[in-house]
Amino acid sequence: MRRLLLALPFALLPGFALAAEHDHDHAHHDSLSAHEHGAAELDAALDGSTLEIELRSPAMNLVGFEHAPSSDADKRKIAEARKQLDQPNSLFGLPAAAGCALAETELESPLFEGEAHDQHDEHDDDHESQHSEIHAHYRFDCAAPQALQAFDLQGLFKAFPGTQKIQAQLIGPKGQRGVQLNADQPRAAF
Repeated sequence: MRRLLLALPFALLPGFALAAEHDHDHAHHDSLSAHEHGAAELDAALDGSTLEIELRSPAMNLVGFEHAPSSDADKRKIAEARKQLDQPNSLFGLPAAAGCALAETELESPLFEGEAHDQHDEHDDDHESQHSEIHAHYRFDCAAPQALQAFDLQGLFKAFPGTQKIQAQLIGPKGQRGVQLNADQPRAAF
């Protein structure tokens, strides 16, 4: 299923060329041509009773900076963002009637890797000039997937006010669609 999400920008929504360019080898998190502060991308696929959601965002949107953490305050911001990302139910507003239970969470970012390091070396100086991304992948098992008609990103916009817009690509029983969401229009239907 994860491969379906990764292929979604290529195969299903060819009109979203920037999203297709953004899908990349995860070893190069910070070399994206479509990197835009305030903007993020979200792919959601509902296949049977499985819902997969993948969020890709510049770190600036989620923690307020993109450099390796250089202070205790930076480390606290990264830890807080990670804590919020580890609680996707509060971010995605899935309807309770769908009975979706979180089955898997995967968070990736050079900032999370640096979270555990207390030293600041020359490599970190090089990293400061680069763009850091945060990728979050979630898999939910839904007891009543037919009740999952939409989800609401209001919680995500509140948790991460640096995120101004999200380009969402959705695939579900009714087909696929793309929609741009923001704090004033946070709801997307499958």
